[in-house]
Amino acid sequence: MTTPASAMTDAKTRRLFALSAGAVGVVFGDIGTSPLYAIQQCFSAENGLRVTTANVFGIASLVVWALFMVVTIKYVLFVMRADNRGEGGIMALLALVHERAAKSSRLGVVLILGLFGAALFFGDGIITPAISVLSAVEGIDVATPALHRFIVPISLGILIALFWFQDRGTAKIGAVFAPVMGLWFVTIALLGISQIVHHPRILAAVDPEYAAWFMMAHGWHAFILLGAVVLVVTGGEALYADMGHFGKKPIQLAWFGLVLPALLLNYFGQSALMLSDPAAASNPFYLMVPSWSLWPMVLLATFATVIASQAVISGVFSLTRQAIQLGFAPRMEVRHTSGAEEGQIFVPDANTALMIGVILLVIGFRSSANLAAAYGIAVTGTMATTTMLALIVARRLWRWPLWQCLGLGILFMMVDMSFLAANLLKIPNGGWFPVGVGLGVFLLMMTWKRGRQILARRLFEESLPLPMFLRRQKESTVQKVAGTAIFLTSDPDSVPTALLHNLKHNKILHERIVFLTVVTEPVPRVPGKDRVQVEGLIEGFYRIILRYGFSQDADIPKALRLCRTLGLEFDLMQTSFFIGRETLIPSIRADMPMWQEKLFVSMNRNAMSATDFFKIPSNRVVELGTQVTL
Repeated sequence: MTTPASAMTDAKTRRLFALSAGAVGVVFGDIGTSPLYAIQQCFSAENGLRVTTANVFGIASLVVWALFMVVTIKYVLFVMRADNRGEGGIMALLALVHERAAKSSRLGVVLILGLFGAALFFGDGIITPAISVLSAVEGIDVATPALHRFIVPISLGILIALFWFQDRGTAKIGAVFAPVMGLWFVTIALLGISQIVHHPRILAAVDPEYAAWFMMAHGWHAFILLGAVVLVVTGGEALYADMGHFGKKPIQLAWFGLVLPALLLNYFGQSALMLSDPAAASNPFYLMVPSWSLWPMVLLATFATVIASQAVISGVFSLTRQAIQLGFAPRMEVRHTSGAEEGQIFVPDANTALMIGVILLVIGFRSSANLAAAYGIAVTGTMATTTMLALIVARRLWRWPLWQCLGLGILFMMVDMSFLAANLLKIPNGGWFPVGVGLGVFLLMMTWKRGRQILARRLFEESLPLPMFLRRQKESTVQKVAGTAIFLTSDPDSVPTALLHNLKHNKILHERIVFLTVVTEPVPRVPGKDRVQVEGLIEGFYRIILRYGFSQDADIPKALRLCRTLGLEFDLMQTSFFIGRETLIPSIRADMPMWQEKLFVSMNRNAMSATDFFKIPSNRVVELGTQVTL
């Protein structure tokens, strides 16, 4: 007989396995497609490593321990503990550190560190679709070399279609993700086993002595090869970034139960194949595939790489929204593509930028081997940044003893910095691309943040303190008109410039005045019960503060309906929203160089209007312009 307790346990178990299946389809697409090119790149002609038994064992051992150290121990067992109210990813981690660092006044270095790591993720978002799809389509070259010239056009067609359908939403695109990726991991595991049975001794490469011998025997050459070995852990950041969608336990279960065993078996299988046939190093993944199944495998690999690309693209959308909400990017249009899942969004501007970048990358580099040099820096830079931020959390938030943080820090940073340093050597051969993208995005974010701070200071200098204004209103004889006027302001303690201009030019005030401030908290979500704070100031004047998390979108009309329970009711047809629109004028007295001021002015001019961003009915908005000299 089934008891209520056992029924609840069964339901939890089913949910756990369902979420784990979903994680297989979304989280592991990037790291799951690394076998297509990682081992091949280690033995490529550019790296000049001969295919000998000792070298094959050495590379296999490095691959195994990269997966263990970077993904399993660091990400799955350590970094995933550092969640921000259930959310993961470098921006969520930065918000968590930001909150703690702000209290201790040590924000500068941490902020720059986190922002640059986030900026590198945008470079990763461009490179991952290009290298993943190219590596899959290159299977055509193994099946029919005469079709080699069609690899780039076919890859471009697949990628353009992928970006074209982004506005349909990840729910529709991802309907087949879990079954396809499940089939992918089972298939690559079976391919690996088919080769391991011929050379079972390759399993001895799990011994780290082979990796140590390889590093000592090859010296500087081995260090350079770390830039190729790191390709096996690309996508490790996704385990952490997608934690908010699936939870820690489902991701861990999927990793240990399916993904890690499948990857290890496939890498061992590729190594075993090269022991039998050194020439197989030219493309060990596809040369494991029986000839009769080569075309189906190309098709399956293409589906898998599209899924891998989708995971990173969705991550860029989420990161963009978080950057907007935290004040590091100008307002952009964010469309929700699912009524059930808040995290499924589409950002048209980010999608267009990614598509243009990917197209240029495929045309410019033309092969996955050429792109491999560019890939590593974006990945290793983000990973090293995540490690440092997670260690800060361990010390300040978890109160881990200093010796424990230093011990883990030395271990993880030795691995991360070795991989990063090896990839920095590739800057002349393509590594400049993610560095350039990262620096560009970092510059934009810092320009926007600094520019908004300067603008806020200028507006404050031209404004009045709210208490002074309210004292004057008690004795004021200004004519009052019926209705409610809501003035949006970023500073709840100052009088909005829009109100001052309205009073100066129209000589009237509404019978009910509301000062409305939207605050983004450094947490993913603010519950509805904490959304609205209403404060009566003097008769006819109110202050409302709306609080949102960085993973939520502000909807002012919807939030105003919550004020009814707090004694303040709004009829939108009798309410006018007054918004200030500033025309910015660069000045040599500003705290930024002139070129950066002009960049900020351009970003501000092209930002999405507050009316659309906050979902305010356009026919209820009055915009009052003012010139502000920076």
